[in-house]
Amino acid sequence: MNLIELQSELREQVRAAARELFAVELETISGEVPPRTELGDLAFPVSFELAKRIKQATGEKRNPRAIAAQMQAKLEAHPYVARIEVAGAGYLNVFYDRARLLADLAAPAAKAGDQVGPKRMVEHTSINPNKAAHIGHVRNSVIGDTFVRILRAKGDRVEVQNYIDNTGVQVADVVVAFIHLENLDLDQIKALDQNLPANRSFDYYCWDLYTRVGLWYRDDDANGEPNKEKLALRAEVLHAVEAGNNATAELADYVATRNVECILDTMERLGIRYDLLPRESEILHLHFWDRAFERMKDTGALVLQTEGKSAGCWVMPFESHTGTDEHEADKIIVRSNGTVTYTGKDIAYQLWKLGRLGLDFNYRPFRAYPDGQETWITSPDTQTVEHPAFGGGTTVYNVIDVRQSYPQTIVRAGVAAVVPELGAEASVHLSYEMVALSPAAAEELGFALTDEDRKRPFIEMSGRKGLGVKADDLIDRLEASALTEVQSRHPELTLDQQSETARLIAVGALRYFLLKFTRNTLIVFDFKEALAFEGETGPYCQYAAVRANSIFRKLDEAAVASAAALIAAQPAELTAVFAAEGGDDLWSVATLAARLDETIAQAAEQTEPALLAKYTFALAKSFNLFYHRYKIIAEEDPARRAILVTVADLTRQALTRALATLGIQVPERM
Repeated sequence: MNLIELQSELREQVRAAARELFAVELETISGEVPPRTELGDLAFPVSFELAKRIKQATGEKRNPRAIAAQMQAKLEAHPYVARIEVAGAGYLNVFYDRARLLADLAAPAAKAGDQVGPKRMVEHTSINPNKAAHIGHVRNSVIGDTFVRILRAKGDRVEVQNYIDNTGVQVADVVVAFIHLENLDLDQIKALDQNLPANRSFDYYCWDLYTRVGLWYRDDDANGEPNKEKLALRAEVLHAVEAGNNATAELADYVATRNVECILDTMERLGIRYDLLPRESEILHLHFWDRAFERMKDTGALVLQTEGKSAGCWVMPFESHTGTDEHEADKIIVRSNGTVTYTGKDIAYQLWKLGRLGLDFNYRPFRAYPDGQETWITSPDTQTVEHPAFGGGTTVYNVIDVRQSYPQTIVRAGVAAVVPELGAEASVHLSYEMVALSPAAAEELGFALTDEDRKRPFIEMSGRKGLGVKADDLIDRLEASALTEVQSRHPELTLDQQSETARLIAVGALRYFLLKFTRNTLIVFDFKEALAFEGETGPYCQYAAVRANSIFRKLDEAAVASAAALIAAQPAELTAVFAAEGGDDLWSVATLAARLDETIAQAAEQTEPALLAKYTFALAKSFNLFYHRYKIIAEEDPARRAILVTVADLTRQALTRALATLGIQVPERM
């Protein structure tokens, strides 16, 4: 029996009692965890709902507290319930049989089987492949990767996609820069790439080039108007790239592919991988949009505008925000010149992800990892290659920043119109707020700020201006800071051991920093806060797990099994320990550790990884108090020692699992 199963059984008993005693059928029964262990393990406020329902049905006014008293005996019959207290105005406070439940929690858990059932699709990262990833991109990737881990932890089958817009304006701009600013052809670009210094990767080179071409379009004046003749070069490149099978398209493909390789290197440093990289070029050349366009016209999802400023355009007749200039352009799916908008292509791609387009990509392997995992990419090659089954999800989660909320609403509506049996619920926009820089961070990076800038709460990053924190630079700085700390604490380790420990700490620091804020909270990035190793941080949580592991390095190998056996055989002795001073504190740590699966389920349901991050920090704090308060190895009382060993083991397992679900590993020492 685990907490989720126990709570489910108790809800069913509440439902049965309401039916038997009051002839009321309850659909939803909420349960709450009391703020303090001495108030109980679970509280049901059901009596208030029953009083309301009884009055509606009979006109009789009933006291919620009296209703709770009638239900009390029904719930106390459960074998894992020690007692029920009627509290306050009518709460049913449930106290578990601690000895019996702890015995179940201490028993070895059954290994999870293969993930089965409906496939969930998660698209995240989706960085334009024209330059290095920055901290804003990393927030997207960390949220997406953590949500994937959360879904998998609750047993879901998940496919991870990273959409590659290799034919867009951003790639075209870097191509323009290579051709017209650098005067390089493809062979020269390849030679340049191969001869770059170790500290200057291809994506870094493109970062600077992208900034330069942005200024060049404005005749090297950041405040000037774009030069139309220079912008015409961008249009030429875009047309050539979309057409394919020409020298410019080949050059663009090399640039985009090399940037993708660099970006995947960056993400691998953070433990982030993908199953499939679908490319924009294949969506165009395989005519995904043409198929989606016909289906949208057939279902009436699109209408041809015959008057007004959208005359000649195919538009989604979407009611929300109608008449507002801000969002009218988002509803245009096909422009009057016949070109499809990004929103239109997203609808086609979304239909494919849901297995409802009737077309498929060609595929080829893109990257093989040392552990055997592979990342695939869509391919223009029509030769059949044996590959995993991609697409065909039942629910699609798109991790895209909050500024794209309205276009994502249009995508959902378009898909639902074409496939009404799936509805809008099949398409979920997992939005997040942007990451900005504090003025101090911006200046630390060497950006010139005005006095007015310094008074602002944050400085928004801009790829075109080159204003941002490159992800690899940030990871490098975190690793360097962590290495200094590790070397001061563990001079006896080899440099390789110190460096690996520092790497794990740095990744933990960055991932936790980006996850502790709720998705729709704007993060103002500051180096001092991100590099902190105290307070609500990843390293604090890692350190708690390291401490827990250190206990079991000192104990006999059979200590956990011996404790579990004693707990199962001597419930009376355990009950006495829990009833004594400190018993509530011990039980609160045990039950907090046992609530991991419940927290994972809540994080999945609410699409909010921050719930798991907050839980992990709370568990780490709880264990650190436990660690300082109780001396397991010195404890002489057998029952008490068995409880201490079991609580410590449950906590280290939960901490390790919670951190792993956040994408954070536990070092051997810190």
